[in-house]
Amino acid sequence: MKFGKVESVKGIDLSLPADHPDTKKVFEAAKPDRASGLPPIYVGCAKWNRQELKGFYPRGTKDELTYYSTQFNSIELNASFYRIFPPEQFEKWKDKTPDGFKFFPKLPQEISHFKQLNDVGEVVDRYLNSAIRLEEKLGTMFLQLHERFAPNRFDKLSNFIELWPKELPLTVEVRHTDWFNETAVFDELFALLNSNGITCTLVDTAGRRDLIHMRMTTPKPFVRYVGANDPSDYDRLTEWVDRIGVWIEQGMTELDFFIHQNIEEASPLLAAHFVTLLNSRFGYDLHVPVMP
Repeated sequence: MKFGKVESVKGIDLSLPADHPDTKKVFEAAKPDRASGLPPIYVGCAKWNRQELKGFYPRGTKDELTYYSTQFNSIELNASFYRIFPPEQFEKWKDKTPDGFKFFPKLPQEISHFKQLNDVGEVVDRYLNSAIRLEEKLGTMFLQLHERFAPNRFDKLSNFIELWPKELPLTVEVRHTDWFNETAVFDELFALLNSNGITCTLVDTAGRRDLIHMRMTTPKPFVRYVGANDPSDYDRLTEWVDRIGVWIEQGMTELDFFIHQNIEEASPLLAAHFVTLLNSRFGYDLHVPVMP
């Protein structure tokens, strides 16, 4: 993952900022029934192909997704960004994975980057007609806006969100710096997402610390964690586990957490460390990915 990449993390403050005051309010408003146990946590990588996750698959692995889904309970499905797959492909992916596995597919670049939310109704319908074939394995869908998509296009985003099917969970990642530079702008974005039940994506990457805004719009945080292939990656995850503990106490209902690395083949090892921390700290029984 090249976005937010730096040559060295030296001199960069990689600590997690304090939560925005509205975050606690959003969690507490959810009022989850903790008698049913801990909130579900989904941890995964961005891709499952052998070329990206070199060294992850045992020799002789015939189907990468089938094996991947024995090691992780979810995938941030970046493949759907590059083209709209036919419904049959989503059905095949669904059938290859076990019960409880979830896909978190990214919306196609035709919507977010080429058209930049202009006249996208037909494309969205075509995409959703395919993606919903994942049925119970469909997690939160993921709109990643172009870096040039600035607050002066707020109406475009507002129109898109108002028309989005409310029964389908969505998270939105804004990247233009002006979304974060002015409090009034971010307040307006937060209000739009919060009132429509849309999650505001958190991106923890060394080169863009403004994206780790720590402001929840739903009680289901969607986190894209980008390591720097540096020993500090592990310390940062320890701090994340501390914060997750706070969120669980406040009322978080689900956590979707996806591990990226600038050199993606290192992602499974980093994810295994994170899962181990979650299990030991909170008593989860998540499978720890195995590196052959």
